[in-house]
Amino acid sequence: MLTIDEAFAKFKTRLELTDKEQKDASRRQKEIRAHMDSKFDIDTDFLTGSYRRWTKTKPLKDVDIFEVLGDKERHYRSKPPSVLLAAVHDALVEKYGADRVTTQRRSVSVDFGVSAPDDETEEVMSIDVVPAFAKDDHYEIPDTKTPGWTNTNPKVHEDKAVDANKAFDGEWKALVRMMKYWNNHHEKPITPSFLIEVMALGVLHPPFGGSFAREIQSFFHALADRLDEPWPDPAGLGPAVSDSMDATRRAKAKTALLQGGSAATDAIRLAREGKIGDALKAWRALFGPLFPLS
Repeated sequence: MLTIDEAFAKFKTRLELTDKEQKDASRRQKEIRAHMDSKFDIDTDFLTGSYRRWTKTKPLKDVDIFEVLGDKERHYRSKPPSVLLAAVHDALVEKYGADRVTTQRRSVSVDFGVSAPDDETEEVMSIDVVPAFAKDDHYEIPDTKTPGWTNTNPKVHEDKAVDANKAFDGEWKALVRMMKYWNNHHEKPITPSFLIEVMALGVLHPPFGGSFAREIQSFFHALADRLDEPWPDPAGLGPAVSDSMDATRRAKAKTALLQGGSAATDAIRLAREGKIGDALKAWRALFGPLFPLS
């Protein structure tokens, strides 16, 4: 029978992207980038978001592509953000069809119609296209929930994740992926999932304590304790990452987190009593089907 440490090590590996997933992501994003390049004046484009930071969890949804527009598209900057998003939407509909393309707050999403269950597929399920304009040492992106445009710098987000992971003995990103996976399997009480990552910068204190079970237990309670705080953009440019969570959503999320922390405490107690099989089942019930029982 697996020990708890062995089970978490296996769980960690299962949440990492496979070679097949990475190849599929590469193929899909190159296809979209080529199509966008045929429709717009593009200065540069690059992968960003949790996929780039290696904090993306299963299933592989919402892989972000930053499309930095050139001077010929600058006229969009003087118009409402929704105008640019509509243009990107229409361009992507030409290739993928209206039923596969959805406009979001700051991006346009392409759904690839993957039909396999979330935890069994190794295909990319969707990609988000984020149009942007260069501005000084950062970027501006459309944001339909603000009066104007949002400033951002994905490189700063990436650097902070790298630094946090290094300080946490290389396990910070694994803990973030685990918590995001829990969030996915509990109807996403925390939105956006990037908020988990931003909060992790403040609530996970290095070094790694050596036990994923204990770190996750603490992680649940720390998130619950500090969910009511404002959590600004780590780059210090855009609106607070926590601005999508109103009081009602925070209350529901806090309840879910406290229940998660309590479930983790119970699983730890079962292991301490020598009931390893029951402890593994408790962790599986908490996280979902990728947590191993054997």
